[in-house]
Amino acid sequence: MRVVRWPGALLMFIVMSVLAGLLVAVAVTPAVAVAGEGASGAAAFFEDLPSYLDVQTPQQVSTVYAKQGGQDVAIASFYAENRTIVAADAIAKTLQQAAIDTEDPRYYEEGGIDVIGTLRGAAATAVGGDVQGGSSITQQYVKNVLVQQCEQLTGKDAAATKAKVDACYQDAAGVTPQRKLQEMRYAIAVNKKYSKSQILTGYLNIVGLGGRVYGAEAGAEYYFGVHAKDLSLVQSATLVAILNNPSNLRIDQPDNKDNGSANGYAATKERRDYVLRRMLAHHSITKAQEQQAVATPVQPTITETANGCSAAATAHDAGYFCDYVRDQVLQDPAFGKTAAERIATLDTKGLQIHTSLDLDLQAQGQAALSAYVPTTMAGVDAGGSNVTVEPGTGRILSMVQNTTYTQSDSATAGSTAVNYSADSGYGNSGGFQTGSTYKVFTLAEWLASGHTLSQSVSTTEHTFQNSEFTNSCENVSGGTWPVSNAESVPASMTVQDATTESINTAFGAMAKQLDLCKIAQTAQAMGIHQADGTAPASNPASVLGTNTLSPIDLAEAYAGFANDGTVCTPTAIDSVTTADGTKITPTPATCTQGVSAQVAGTVDYTLQGVLNGNGTAASANPGDSTPKFAKTGTTDGDVQNWLVTSSTKYTNATWIGNVQGKVRLANWPFLQGTTGYSAKFGVGKAMMSYLDQHVGGDALPAPDPAMVGTPEHAKAAPGGGGTAATGGAGTAGGAAPAAPAAGADAPDAGTAPAPGSAAAAVAGAVAGAGSGH
Repeated sequence: MRVVRWPGALLMFIVMSVLAGLLVAVAVTPAVAVAGEGASGAAAFFEDLPSYLDVQTPQQVSTVYAKQGGQDVAIASFYAENRTIVAADAIAKTLQQAAIDTEDPRYYEEGGIDVIGTLRGAAATAVGGDVQGGSSITQQYVKNVLVQQCEQLTGKDAAATKAKVDACYQDAAGVTPQRKLQEMRYAIAVNKKYSKSQILTGYLNIVGLGGRVYGAEAGAEYYFGVHAKDLSLVQSATLVAILNNPSNLRIDQPDNKDNGSANGYAATKERRDYVLRRMLAHHSITKAQEQQAVATPVQPTITETANGCSAAATAHDAGYFCDYVRDQVLQDPAFGKTAAERIATLDTKGLQIHTSLDLDLQAQGQAALSAYVPTTMAGVDAGGSNVTVEPGTGRILSMVQNTTYTQSDSATAGSTAVNYSADSGYGNSGGFQTGSTYKVFTLAEWLASGHTLSQSVSTTEHTFQNSEFTNSCENVSGGTWPVSNAESVPASMTVQDATTESINTAFGAMAKQLDLCKIAQTAQAMGIHQADGTAPASNPASVLGTNTLSPIDLAEAYAGFANDGTVCTPTAIDSVTTADGTKITPTPATCTQGVSAQVAGTVDYTLQGVLNGNGTAASANPGDSTPKFAKTGTTDGDVQNWLVTSSTKYTNATWIGNVQGKVRLANWPFLQGTTGYSAKFGVGKAMMSYLDQHVGGDALPAPDPAMVGTPEHAKAAPGGGGTAATGGAGTAGGAAPAAPAAGADAPDAGTAPAPGSAAAAVAGAVAGAGSGH
């Protein structure tokens, strides 16, 4: 039996009662009107307590949107607390009344605090030695608001943040007379500032309902799969039951021995039935309604609100794009000065993030890639990605890969958290050697240095002395660089033909006449960096694509060539607003002039030949009228394989190769009768066919006649322009041509090269620091 110290308890009761009475008086009467000097002094004491409570918007779910058929579609959510704020008319009347009848029957008559409940709490405190409840709905709302403010605090590090939050919790919800008085003071002020409807709605939007579920709307959706406005009487009573003790009365743990499905969620049902009895006692429902509701079992229909990018992956094959969006938010100072602040912004501010993703194009990209590259393959860790960007803006329109997206660190076969399309800063990928797609930067520097497309270069040198090269950035003298071609070639070729057929030795000869440093600087000016963020290497072998790049980075550069030489950094976010309507302006894409418009136009003109005639990507040409250009790239043994295509309105980059290891893919069977070398043509053709129809493109920038050279070359686009015959297989629905026995960027099987031309295919090995055509 508890021993009560009556003198102390009685004193506590008297003090609490007097203070409670004072607060009641102030709640209903302005301080200046309280009669008597003593009362005025007490009122002054009360007025010294802080009265202003900053009622901020509580934590809410942030939602990521993409476009589908021109309409916004939610693809992912991020939250610390699963909460969606709704208006009073979006909350069922049964839920509102259940909360009032159970938690605060005198709600509409009181001035922010429940007088009877407060006195009862004071008496309980006196007898029990602890500060007891008696809190009104307004007081409960105040406490929840204060707790929310605590959860938004941050410190210099995790330990400092925890210390600040713990101290704040003690002030907001600690069991002390001082805190209780402050809560009452705030409640009175809130009651004067807001209507009863506003306070009740705020309360029902903020309360915890178990786990990460908060508020009426999220609670209704999570526990019953309905909106808050559609809750039944039984469901409303159940939610009010849960808010009484969320940890123990939640109904999403069916295996819980004390309160699970086996016993019909007995503890929750007991509290729910109490709620129903209170509603009957206050004449909110009839006896018949109460009896019918009590007879109804607790029947949850748990409907998860996925947290993170898993929902985007499941519904739209957009998990990797979603992850890119998250990384962009977490690295952008527009969302907070520190990483912790940016995480808090994403998880608590109810952001509406509208992205650049086109879900229709995304579906096409996934279908095209999956048709040729399986999720897993025996004997090789093969990967594939396809990414589409918009020239002139840097907007990422689609981003897919062959694996299943996972947020787990321990991925199963065929799944990974690594984004092959991005670099280490946005997807933890180390990038891949690009082969001959990198030749575009040598071509651009060649033209910028005063050379022409019609100029002939030697193709016969296969062992280059490093000392033959100029590099104003670093010393490359000493040693040799062996280079081979994938086919027999004439002793010399024009730069135009050497580009169309991607001849390694010709580009080695071109690089000898240039400054390797300036080639690397041209690449950097077009947005190129290695996947780890470092500058591209500028050794001789780098001319043929030994730098490890990401598909998004390479697409960015090619989009710059399609945009008169102006390159724009990639971005996945179009606009952002917070739950309260505040706009956040993300750091915009940066657009800079990488090469002159004359150089860019001439590069575009040159690369049209890659899709036509003897071009290395002729089999991927869909044969429509959209003007476009392309470049292929492979490394030794076709370990890595690339195809980049572009019109003025889209740039599409496809990579297929080894994620890890160096398995030679030249003859490795992939889907649709293709190989690791030729699969890119099937993917590329399917994508170009779709993009040309739905996105299209304008006339490509005109080449500079002086850079083209002879009048013969200026008459028409190389190989007959964008409508040349496709030549050979490689359709989206059928087999693409097989690769040559070794080497890369050889003419595709099915084309008909002229006898004795550079397109007379023979097997060859490409050597040189892992580079290839």
